[in-house]
Amino acid sequence: MDQPEEPLTTDSEFDNTDASFIQQVQRLHKLTVYGRWLFVGCLWLTIAPVSFWDLRAEIYLWEQYFTWVAVRYGLFYHPLSTFGLAFCIGMTAAVLIWQSRNILLGLPQQEKQRLEKQVYRIRQQGPTHPLWKWVCD
Repeated sequence: MDQPEEPLTTDSEFDNTDASFIQQVQRLHKLTVYGRWLFVGCLWLTIAPVSFWDLRAEIYLWEQYFTWVAVRYGLFYHPLSTFGLAFCIGMTAAVLIWQSRNILLGLPQQEKQRLEKQVYRIRQQGPTHPLWKWVCD
């Protein structure tokens, strides 16, 4: 008979009912949210301006006479700019959907366990861990 695999960590490894532990998990989640938005912001400050700069002639034409065909051809003949803008828009949408799901439905159990394991590792390593002062201090 196949035995079910044992989980990598058990609840006895760390006391997840401790109020400070729960607060540290929440701080780590908040850092994760800030990190994702910081990444998206950096994308919009670095990749998007370069992409728009490459499309400046087409944007000028779109301002003069806008058609969807002109937009399609402008984007088709500038694939790197199109990819850059699509990446910025896609990452923004992904973070919005991820954060909306967490707000509306709460964190999934798997995500909670991942955060708890990470807080446990931060606690084990102590002040030498780069996230120690933001999570445990």
